[in-house]
Amino acid sequence: MSSLHFAPLATAVFVALSSHSALAADAADATELERVVAVGSRTPQSISAIPGTVWVIDQAQLEEQFRAGVPLKEALSQLIPGLDIGPQGRTNAGQNLRGRSVLVMIDGVSLNSSRAISRQFDSIDPFNIERIEVLSGASAIYGGGATGGIINIITKRGGEGLAFETEVGVRSGFESGSDHDLRVAQSISGGNGPLAGRLAVAYQDNGAAYDANGKQVLMDITQTDLQYNRSLDVMGNLDFDFGDGKTLRLTGQVYDSGYDGDRGLYLGPNLSGAIPAATARPELIEVRDGFDSDVEPQSRRRQVNADFHAQDVLGGQHFYLQAFARSEKLDFHPFPGTFSYRRVDTTRGSLPYYSASKQNTDLSGFKAVLEKQWDNFGLTYGFDVDHETFDSSQALFDIRQAFASGGLVMRQVAEVGRYPKYTVDGTSGFIQAQWQVSDALRLNAGWRHQQTKIEVGDFVATGQQTAMANNIGTSADAIAGGRNDYDVDLFNVGAVWAFDKQHQLWANYTEGFQVPDPGKYYGQGAYVLDGAHWRLLNGVGVSNEPLDGIKTKQVEIGWRQYGEGFDLQAAAFYAWSDRDIVLVPVTLAIDQIERKVRNFGVEAQLTWRLHGGWQVGGNLLAIRTENENDAGDWERAAVTDASPSKLGAFAGWEGERIGVRLQALRSFDLKDGDDRELDGYTTIDLVGHWQLPKGTLNFGVQNLLDEDYTTIWGQRAQVYYGALAAKETFDFRGRGRTFGLSYSIRY
Repeated sequence: MSSLHFAPLATAVFVALSSHSALAADAADATELERVVAVGSRTPQSISAIPGTVWVIDQAQLEEQFRAGVPLKEALSQLIPGLDIGPQGRTNAGQNLRGRSVLVMIDGVSLNSSRAISRQFDSIDPFNIERIEVLSGASAIYGGGATGGIINIITKRGGEGLAFETEVGVRSGFESGSDHDLRVAQSISGGNGPLAGRLAVAYQDNGAAYDANGKQVLMDITQTDLQYNRSLDVMGNLDFDFGDGKTLRLTGQVYDSGYDGDRGLYLGPNLSGAIPAATARPELIEVRDGFDSDVEPQSRRRQVNADFHAQDVLGGQHFYLQAFARSEKLDFHPFPGTFSYRRVDTTRGSLPYYSASKQNTDLSGFKAVLEKQWDNFGLTYGFDVDHETFDSSQALFDIRQAFASGGLVMRQVAEVGRYPKYTVDGTSGFIQAQWQVSDALRLNAGWRHQQTKIEVGDFVATGQQTAMANNIGTSADAIAGGRNDYDVDLFNVGAVWAFDKQHQLWANYTEGFQVPDPGKYYGQGAYVLDGAHWRLLNGVGVSNEPLDGIKTKQVEIGWRQYGEGFDLQAAAFYAWSDRDIVLVPVTLAIDQIERKVRNFGVEAQLTWRLHGGWQVGGNLLAIRTENENDAGDWERAAVTDASPSKLGAFAGWEGERIGVRLQALRSFDLKDGDDRELDGYTTIDLVGHWQLPKGTLNFGVQNLLDEDYTTIWGQRAQVYYGALAAKETFDFRGRGRTFGLSYSIRY
């Protein structure tokens, strides 16, 4: 069996499914899966005790994908049945789990924030990942943000003796001299007695990307791109064993991923290729040399955390304490806009501008857990405390130069506020109980009380600030900030029936909670220009239109079976909520409405082990998302919100030194109530490895059949931003046939 490393407070729950070693095991060894320890209810737990759909993507599976050139988001789409197919740019916007938002963590520290920015997977180099643990569906265990599930990235750590790991790789479609991605990584680890540690540096240098027609993929100016991107991930950790059951684990990371090139998206003379959308000439849009901006897309993160564990405290309990801090600075690509306004005499005006957002988040907190086990009963309880601050600005560029260059040359002339400043303070207490009623039946139940306090600063709407920076008005009323408190109780109850050591049936009811993005909700207002003063007519403030939290409830029934030649896990789920978040056209702010939303379906995965090292299998997400309309009827949700169904399949062979895997992934068509549609597509990849006398050679071909398609994000972006510019501006195509080759060695 693959080895298991304990990570306190690391995740909700996970289960080891298939790995190179597990797939090669005899059926007689299948009972070993019953002994795999998992992190359930925030503390270690056996698979057979978990009433939910849980997965672990182990190191062998991950390395097979990553070293063959498959990026993180795309690899997770292949390996996690309930996760949407990921975009190929920087963002993971819209990449939901079971159709709802997913909480992403590194070693139990959340990468999500109250400001809903989708860069959680632009946060770590795959070289530093040991395994990835997943809980599908709403979770009351971790509280806010986990309405669709949890993905926890567990990092590599040091062990006994001095060890090194080296990896070099290249990826290319061979369409041009710049069509290549290069990566190199090095680690040193070791330990002796009570002390172990690891230090790693991973660097990736991306070039251009080309679609199946040999045309360069348009660069994403909405959520930013990964073409011409450089990333550096420096991660270190230390593990101390003080004896008597006391351990301390320290982890620190510095991650920097940003654009570094001179090519950009040319939008035609005076942006005539993109705007106005009705008369644009999109044939003028192309990627060309000459991009030069004072603000460039970048993700910068600093993160530290400490995990302390002590046994036999306060009457024989296990005690876990985690403290953490994360700081991130995210810069976006320059983007054109038009600010329309009204004067007091009812005449109207408009102001074209070019801007780039800069957003900063700081998060800190701690989690404390106590666990007590009796013969047939267990109790886990504790509390979480976290503090988050957010501020942002918007760089304004010389509009004449920006337009004349077709959106390539950006010289900053001013800086204004983008979203209101705010702080979020969360305090939660929870208790989880487990009762082994009999050898076959186990019951779980829990309660979490979550308090969230949001304090928002006064704010002049960004449009008015932009206008004043362009000498349209000299003063403005501020939209009042204030404070809003949320108290929510989240419950879960579940049961697991074990027919034997290989077969379990489970059922659960659980709840998740989400506070809509304060940055995109507050600070919006209607103004009129009265002389040189912007007079506020009405605004979205904390006192007059406070945000409400959205609770998601879920019921699920599932089955898992391990051994007898194959592994199977399948679950049917139904999730619902009474409120919904909608995107306001043009401004792209959000609004909250009283509307019922439900999503339901089936999530499943099968791995069948054959003789001679062969294996076949696949996974499935069949899902439907619906909204209740004013007449009380259910209709399909918007394609910007709903997840397409998907089907994956693979066949592989594992020999003594060589292994290959052919994998296919199908995204199905999706249509909403307004007859907007996401077109489905199928991609096929070939990945493999060859064990050399020293080291391993990995190889891969992505999009083996050179499928020509627009990514799901590219199709959604056309809906999101189609009112602002010609939809062709956002036609982000999938990468064509791409070859990957890498060499890795541990010594």
